[in-house]
Amino acid sequence: MDMREYFVDALLLVVLVISTLILVFSLNFDLIKSLASTLMIASLGGLIFLVHRKVRRIEKALAHREKMIRMNMEEIATKMSQKYEGHLSHIDAVIEEVTKRVYR
Repeated sequence: MDMREYFVDALLLVVLVISTLILVFSLNFDLIKSLASTLMIASLGGLIFLVHRKVRRIEKALAHREKMIRMNMEEIATKMSQKYEGHLSHIDAVIEEVTKRVYR
């Protein structure tokens, strides 16, 4: 699954390097300048590729954290409703006891 996500990026990186080579050789640069510019563009493409990978990793971590928070919130909500019901039943019992004492 991860390779499919990055396949398009890798393909665009290859196209970027090839187009740089074609452009540099068409401008009649010597071999050293051509290789230097190709290396520069390849490193720029690699940097963009790495940034994209890190952004994907952060997105996945945020999605996981959001899922965990949602699960915790649901658990807290159920516990709070159980406590609320417990307190209500206790209050009802106290009210019944008080009303029994009043009517005696």
